[in-house]
Amino acid sequence: MSSLFDSWVQHKVISPRSSRRHSKDGPLRFALYARTSTEDFQDPVSSCGWQREAAQILVTGLGVIVAEFVDVGYSRRLPWKERPQSAELLMALTDPDRGWDAIVVGEYERAFCGDQLAQLLPLLQSYGVQLWLPEAGGPVDPASPMHQALMLLLGGQSQREVLRARYRVLAAMRNQATDQGRFLGGRPPYGYRLVDAGPHPNRTHARWGRRLHQLDADPATAPHVRWMFAQRLSGVSVAGIARMLNERGVPCPSDADRERNPHRSGHAWTLRTVAAILGNPRYTGRQVWNRQNSGVTDAMARGWNAPQEWAISTKRSHPALVSDDDFVAAQAIRAARPAQDGSPRVYLLAGLLKCGFCGRRLDSHWANGRPGYRCRHGYTSARPREASSPKYLYIREDRLLAELSAHVGGRGRKEPAEIVSALRANGLVIICHAATRVVTELNTEEPIP
Repeated sequence: MSSLFDSWVQHKVISPRSSRRHSKDGPLRFALYARTSTEDFQDPVSSCGWQREAAQILVTGLGVIVAEFVDVGYSRRLPWKERPQSAELLMALTDPDRGWDAIVVGEYERAFCGDQLAQLLPLLQSYGVQLWLPEAGGPVDPASPMHQALMLLLGGQSQREVLRARYRVLAAMRNQATDQGRFLGGRPPYGYRLVDAGPHPNRTHARWGRRLHQLDADPATAPHVRWMFAQRLSGVSVAGIARMLNERGVPCPSDADRERNPHRSGHAWTLRTVAAILGNPRYTGRQVWNRQNSGVTDAMARGWNAPQEWAISTKRSHPALVSDDDFVAAQAIRAARPAQDGSPRVYLLAGLLKCGFCGRRLDSHWANGRPGYRCRHGYTSARPREASSPKYLYIREDRLLAELSAHVGGRGRKEPAEIVSALRANGLVIICHAATRVVTELNTEEPIP
């Protein structure tokens, strides 16, 4: 045996249980782990090939590779248990007849990020399985100060590479969106279609046949977008626009483009869909990037970035469906209709009431010539109400103010404006049930005594 293999045995990297599992004279059996981050921009066959070659050079004369586990399209930042092939490899550790004795990788950065290796080594040691790295020149010895320092260095370097690559890509994309107005991929917004914009500016990519795309008005759907903005500017509510679209039988975005929206129902327009269109500045003809927080790994938890974080092109890059002035005006409309006598409708407690049944904020609602508040428990005017839905909660403002005034009556009579100011100044909200009201702190559910 070589001196490297002798050193491995002397450091007791292989447990007695593992030593009995393979023959004394036979070669060490290795399982190769390889990873390709993306399937579209990397050739998995070529990527796995050079990783296999690097691993083969490392183990030549000491063992043979008898199994391969290759992850394609998974980030190195994901833990091993969240990558399919590495998770399968970890499951195989528990099988005494798995057919291999050690694990080898072709490059640290392909397999690990940050402190992933330090977290994995104790598990491998418990099963008597050694991990071989080209950067270590052989098996990793957790007890060696030199290998400990090497793991820290490689982990930091791998993490740094991820952060630097992310920063370079995001900075380049921001520049391409703001200065060049370039379309950076994704589904075209409702009302637009993708058209050819010429060869790719990178000569190498252009020789490969890659071409740019840009947005153009879709003859079938662009008129509906213009109509929506016109209705909004005339004072129609978002729910009213959604309802009219459904009544007119206009296909909703996911129905108009089923190929790009297979994950959506495509049944009808919703209030949220209309609001998203009316709030999208791309309809002014400018390219917009970084509206959505895509850095969250959980897709269900992703939200929208603040407008100041958006990258908006300085010049128009595609046909506008609404002017800049009309778009800004549409954002300021709140569909506040005047009373019959022309006077504005004022809701003193707007935003201060929460439903005790579903936890939603109560909507301001004008009924019988006076202000009130209601909760429809998620129901909107854009779709019919289900028969099994709970009864709506209605509260008149004058009666609620009378209750609040009586509650603080022992300290002297308070005017409604004083009561509302005190609630807002102290960050208080009112939890409303059909028969009871409870004043609570804004971020808690504990009643205020």
